[in-house]
Amino acid sequence: MDAQAEYDNRARVPEHPGIIAGWARDAATFRTAWKEAELDLAYGPGERERLDLFRPGPGDGWPLALFIHGGYWQALDRSFFSHVARGLLAHGVAVAIPSYDLCPAVPLARIVEQMRAAAAFLHRRQGRRILASGHSAGGHLTAMLMATDWKAVDSGLPADLVPAGLPISGVFELEPLLPTTIATALRLDAAEAQRLSPRHLPPPAEASLHAVVGGAESGEFIRQTRDFAAAWGGSWEAVPEANHFTVLDPLTDPGSPVVMRAAAMAARLAAG
Repeated sequence: MDAQAEYDNRARVPEHPGIIAGWARDAATFRTAWKEAELDLAYGPGERERLDLFRPGPGDGWPLALFIHGGYWQALDRSFFSHVARGLLAHGVAVAIPSYDLCPAVPLARIVEQMRAAAAFLHRRQGRRILASGHSAGGHLTAMLMATDWKAVDSGLPADLVPAGLPISGVFELEPLLPTTIATALRLDAAEAQRLSPRHLPPPAEASLHAVVGGAESGEFIRQTRDFAAAWGGSWEAVPEANHFTVLDPLTDPGSPVVMRAAAMAARLAAG
């Protein structure tokens, strides 16, 4: 296997600069237009430890989802992704979108801690269990939240704080990245790569997992999604003809199967 070719998504999709620029434009337009939003909420002391919270309407009684951006843990921030909340908002689900520090300025383990802090902040503020979702690196972080021992983080948190996850084009085994240029900024050795790989962690009890991948993605991304879903007793789907970037397009469509499934997952958490 040529790991570089399998995991270098920007090289696989030469038109990615235009797609990412479109995300930035759409996200900025959405933030301006959506009135029920709290922007730049601090979940920690760091400059990038901030999140934006979009609500379907007034009040805090909505089901809650957390969407974590991608960029191989070393690029982008929440400002590129505000618009992906649109689909879930139409179904009455509030959506929080955090930023986090990037590698190599911080180690990957620190990013995992930051996303745990963001989830804990949201629970203390909203009183809700959380549906986690995320793209690429955010898919990995979604799974890490699901695998977290929340009582060890804070005895006041529910053990099932993040009992449901919908990772999109996630990386669940980090070892295959080690021989690639992607791994340079991550500074992982083999032991740390295994420790931070959700595929090697025990599946959380009674968790609900549905993993999504683009049908036009590399064989390795499809394999990782399929194998991870099987290992954790979840389900998975490939979005027809979608590449690593266009796989996010359905999130803006309230009628897409991905959004319909995510909304149902979030609603079940609120009902329970």
